[in-house]
Amino acid sequence: MSDYSETDKKQDLAILHSMGYAQELERRMSSFSNFAISFSIICILSGGINSLAQATAGAGGAAIGIGWPLGCVISGVFALAMAQISSAYPTAGGLYHWGSILGNRFTGWVTAWFNLLGLVTVLGAINAGTWGFFSGSIGPWLGINVDATTSAGFANQIIFVALITALQALINHFGIKLTAKLTDMSGYLIFVTAIALTLVCFFGAAHWDFSRLWTFTNYSGQPDASAVWPKSDSIWYIFALGLLLPIYTITGYDASAHTSEETVKAAESVPRGMISSVWWSAFFGYIMLIAFLLAIPNMDDAAKQGWNVFFWTMDSVANPVVKNILYVAIFISQFLCGLATVTSVSRMIFAFSRDGGLPLSKTLASVSRKFRTPSTAIWVGSTLSVLFVWGASLIEIAGSTAYTIVVSCTVIFLFLSFAIPIALGIFAIGTSKWPQMGPWNMGAGLYKLVAVLAVIAMVVIFVIGVQPPNQYAAYITVGFLILTGIVWLVFENKRFKGPPIGEEVAKRQAEIAAAEHAVGEA
Repeated sequence: MSDYSETDKKQDLAILHSMGYAQELERRMSSFSNFAISFSIICILSGGINSLAQATAGAGGAAIGIGWPLGCVISGVFALAMAQISSAYPTAGGLYHWGSILGNRFTGWVTAWFNLLGLVTVLGAINAGTWGFFSGSIGPWLGINVDATTSAGFANQIIFVALITALQALINHFGIKLTAKLTDMSGYLIFVTAIALTLVCFFGAAHWDFSRLWTFTNYSGQPDASAVWPKSDSIWYIFALGLLLPIYTITGYDASAHTSEETVKAAESVPRGMISSVWWSAFFGYIMLIAFLLAIPNMDDAAKQGWNVFFWTMDSVANPVVKNILYVAIFISQFLCGLATVTSVSRMIFAFSRDGGLPLSKTLASVSRKFRTPSTAIWVGSTLSVLFVWGASLIEIAGSTAYTIVVSCTVIFLFLSFAIPIALGIFAIGTSKWPQMGPWNMGAGLYKLVAVLAVIAMVVIFVIGVQPPNQYAAYITVGFLILTGIVWLVFENKRFKGPPIGEEVAKRQAEIAAAEHAVGEA
């Protein structure tokens, strides 16, 4: 980072100090690293592959050809609006601070809980999805029981998730420098693997039938794919459900904001990291999925494969050696996706805790003097994600595991945490709450337009996310809202002060100096 001058460092420090926080975390991430961490969490080789059946066993080819770009636009409007706010307020746990600064203590607090719940569950979902990919690709090579319906297979799943999550936490524990190097590598690996997979599918296809891109076929209610979508006579309803493929995949770009305090020239690098991670994921993901769609031998047979459609197609079109090499590369990419998510989760816990937002906040906000990482937050967030996968997989609700239902809530929780500060920004921009824009600035008028579109998109995501077979997600979401309101009114309203604002920032200067001295920053 030879271009990171002493002036740049002082400017980053001045912005952080102006918000009442010390430079406890180590600022070692370049602009590319900030992009790469979001790009790694989005990971088109994870969500884009593990969620394919939502299209192929749903509305058919059009669910990808038309649905993917539409879903990416829906996700993209959130990234645009968040980029504007992040440039003005580049702090770890950004969403929590934005919700507080642009609104009040309650809006910040509830934003933090939605984001934290979404991040913990999505970490569990990513690593459980990695097990699903491992069980269909590499597991059989090693003779591992991968049938999760048996007690041995279920135990192997939980052990696998626990082991890779622990390894991801350990890497994070050793410092942002190592994590950034691996997520940088992940960015390149995703690009190379996606291109290789695209070429294999293009040249392995028996013929290129581009009409599949705009052909709607109702594959809902397939007897061999009943776990995907129930039978419906409305193709538009099934198409809408299929939008969860791109929406679920193109998320996680808030990681750029969560690592603001570890990124050089954060006010410029963070918004660019968000926007570029969404753009390149959407573009390369679309090309990759088009190639995969063309490679499918028969769309009717593909629908019957349900969640196994990726492996079934690869068996049909790829050379066995090339296929296995791709599987290894995809598995590594998915592991690094989880690694980057641990970073995001831990920074959210750290940021919320240093303002007293969680139980045992003082411990959770502690920073390792040796590695300059929020070590306790790393291990607590990772442990909670494993416990979520284990506990929720044991509970059944109306014939489905609680895990499946809660994962469907994950998208709702995450996007709600995005939507709250974005909506508040419509009224705050240009006022005393948000008087000055950062260096990345689309202008107040355009921001308001994008923010309104994001609010509309939030309504669309919620409506889609609570449809059968995920109808219980509505009850969980509403129940969580009610519980949140009770906890706030009974406990947190009297206790929680929120981030420092106004005179409180000036009062913290001595604490800031002491905290930076403790970690060797000053």
